[in-house]
Amino acid sequence: MTSLPSPRRAALIVLDSAGCGSAPDAGEYGGNSPDGDVGANTIAHTLTATGTSLPNLRRAGLFNLASLRDVPANPPVDAPEAYCARLMELSPGKDTTTGHFELAGVALDRPFPTYPGGLPRDMLAEFSRRIGTGLLGDGKHASGTEIIQRLGEEHIRTGFPIVYSSADSVFQLAADERTFGLRRLYDICAEARAMLTGEWNIGRVIARPFTANPAFGENGEPEFIRTANRRDYSVEPPGVTILDRLAASGRQVLGVGKIHDIFAGRSVTQNWHTDNNTEGIEKIIGLMDSDACGCLRQPPSASGGLIFANLVDFDMLYGHRRDPRGYSAALAGFDAALPRILRRGWAVLITADHGCDPTFPGTDHTREYVPLVAYGIGRTGTGEDLRGFTAVSDILADYFGLN
Repeated sequence: MTSLPSPRRAALIVLDSAGCGSAPDAGEYGGNSPDGDVGANTIAHTLTATGTSLPNLRRAGLFNLASLRDVPANPPVDAPEAYCARLMELSPGKDTTTGHFELAGVALDRPFPTYPGGLPRDMLAEFSRRIGTGLLGDGKHASGTEIIQRLGEEHIRTGFPIVYSSADSVFQLAADERTFGLRRLYDICAEARAMLTGEWNIGRVIARPFTANPAFGENGEPEFIRTANRRDYSVEPPGVTILDRLAASGRQVLGVGKIHDIFAGRSVTQNWHTDNNTEGIEKIIGLMDSDACGCLRQPPSASGGLIFANLVDFDMLYGHRRDPRGYSAALAGFDAALPRILRRGWAVLITADHGCDPTFPGTDHTREYVPLVAYGIGRTGTGEDLRGFTAVSDILADYFGLN
C-alpha cells in the first residue's frame, strides 16, 4: 500500500507594525518629520528605550539583522536557530492593507488615496445621502479615542455617526453600540465600502464601535471606551494571493485577528476575530493543537493548510499612542509564548506589515524594513536583504509545493 505524504502545516504571524529600520525610500514618506521616516526603527528604538530583552527571538537570529545588531540586552548569536532576513516593501504606502497584500504575494503599483486635509466634502455628502442621516466629525484626521470623548454625547443625542480619517487610506466610522446598534454600524460601513470605488478607492473602511465607560471619572477614566467589535472592510487584492493558491489546491486558510477583513474574506476558510494579542496567540496554539481532532481535516492529498494571524496590539495600542513601554511588553509577551508555538512542529513565519515607531515624531505609521523570522523551512542563518514582502509568499509556495 502506498503511503500518503505527510501533511504540511504552516503559521504566518504578523506582528502588526514591528518594523526594523527605515527603508531606503523612507525620506519620501512624510507625516511624521521634515525628513519623512528616515531614522525610524520600531523594534530597536522600543527595546532600547526600555532595556527589554527577547531571548527566544534573539536565539532565532533576529538581532543578527543589520539594523538590530546594537540593541542593548539583545546581542547577535553565532548560530541562529531560524532563517532571518529584512524585507523591503515594493508597494508604495505604509499601511496595513498594502503590507498584507504584498506579504501574500501582490505588490501594488499605486498607493491607495489619502486625504491630508480630511475626507472630501463631496464624498461625505454622498455617504450622508446614502445612509439618510447627518454626520459628525467632518471626516478630519483624528485620534479615535479622542474623537469619541469630544463627540460621543452629541452622537448619542443626534444619532449621527462619527466619520474621521488619518494619514492612512481609511474611512473610519464610530458609533455607540447601545444607542446606534452594532449591526447598524456594520451595515453603514458596508455601504461606505460599496461607495468607495474608482477615484475614492480607499484601502479600508473601519467600524469603530464604542460604549459608555462604567468607570467614567474614576482615576481620570474617560467617558467612552472603544469595544472589541471593530471590523475592517478592505478592497479585494487586485491579483492572485498565496491564500488563493492554497485554497485552489484544496488546503484550508485559517485567519486569526483581522485577516478575513483585510482580504475581504477571499480564500479565508474560517476566521476568528480576537480582542488582543494574548487571545490571538492562544487561538494560534489552540488551532495547532486541535488539528489532531480535525480542525484542518482535508482529503489526505490536500497536505495541510495555513494559519494566518495578525496581532494588532503593537500598532493599535502602543505604536500610534507612542507608548514604547507597552510596545516592549507586548514584544516580550510574544517572545515568551514563542516556545509554545514552536513545539507544535509547524513551520512558523514571523514578520510585520509596516512600522509604527513609538519613539518617533508624529503618530503615523513609519516606512521601514520588516523582519522575517522563519522556522521549519529547511534553512537557518542570516540572509541578505530581500526586495519585496512577497518573499514571504514565495517561501510558503515553496514549502507547500505550489511552484
